[in-house]
Amino acid sequence: MPLLQELPPDARPREKLLARGAAALSDSELLALLLRTGTRGRSVLQMAQEVLERFGGLAGLLHASGEQLRAIHGLGGPAKRSELLAVMELARRAVAERLKEREVFGSPEAVKSYLQLHLARRPHEVFAGLFLDAQNRLIAMEELFRGTLTQTSVYPREVVLQALHHHAAAVVLAHNHPSGTVQPSRADEALTQTLKAALALVDVRVLDHVIVAPGHALSMAERGLL
Repeated sequence: MPLLQELPPDARPREKLLARGAAALSDSELLALLLRTGTRGRSVLQMAQEVLERFGGLAGLLHASGEQLRAIHGLGGPAKRSELLAVMELARRAVAERLKEREVFGSPEAVKSYLQLHLARRPHEVFAGLFLDAQNRLIAMEELFRGTLTQTSVYPREVVLQALHHHAAAVVLAHNHPSGTVQPSRADEALTQTLKAALALVDVRVLDHVIVAPGHALSMAERGLL
């Protein structure tokens, strides 16, 4: 089984990281450090590259489930899967902490990244809410509805109840488009206006509705659709 220390010196990610810093490493080299060992006839760097290709890069890997990882040759054992899942969850939590520490719209790209981490690769539609305090800092994210999202399947009452539960002053609505496009439909626009009106009754502002897909995110506020 090929080990990292069996690679040529200039191909060893650990030595490269210590000498030049983590930013000098490619995605596959960073992943190889976590995997540590390859499989018979396949180096750990080759394995890391194959894993990334399987999931379409780091963004896809961040959304991989334990069962999806288990299906990959070399990740059948629980140790490597557990480490990868732990690192992916740390990445999601790190982004969430940034949003809790500062005004959400002081860093709109962080909001989009956070939502892409959570929603973009889901195989089905998920509707979520980012509930914010009076300083527009993140209190909590809640996944509220799943399935085909329409005005009849997203219940304004439930969104209002969650906003009141979190004592939110504002909300960022969000959902994913598994089709890959982030263009809002007429139904998306109508749903946004319905929820905006319902939340206004309890003095909660809708700041944005963000639509995400793998590699893409669209802000309806930036498009003037709020």
